Amino acid sequence: SEAGDEGREEVGTMSEEPNLSQQRDPQSSMVLAAAIEVHKELGCGFLEAVYLNALCLELIQREIPFRREVAIPVFYKEVKLSCGYRADLLCFGSLLVELKAQSGIGEMDEAQVINYLRATRIERALLLNFGTPKLQIKRLILTPEFRNRQPIT
Repeated sequence: SEAGDEGREEVGTMSEEPNLSQQRDPQSSMVLAAAIEVHKELGCGFLEAVYLNALCLELIQREIPFRREVAIPVFYKEVKLSCGYRADLLCFGSLLVELKAQSGIGEMDEAQVINYLRATRIERALLLNFGTPKLQIKRLILTPEFRNRQPIT
């Protein structure tokens, strides 16, 4: 099984077969391929900043459009808050990418990304953990049924 297949999850939808997933969301597949390459090259054990820098280089090499540590507005009851959130990466203008370099992805990590999706009104995210021997990947999609639920804590 390819590193990108393990640990993938879509919030609010059924899991998909990898080929169908690539057809439905080729942008996520492109970013995942870049992340897999970074993990193959560096392995685990570095700080998150190392993986972020390496992934940015890989995205540039693959000509994948992205912005790094971009400020994303957060809304509360249709009002833009004065504080916001800084995404590790925003690829293609609509794909949130959160990096971790820890012993595993926990429920709080997933809840954080889901809440970021809800608050920012972005629908897709990748949660990537470089801190394990095999790259951990969670693909999160905010469906309408989850968009209107109370925040996850």
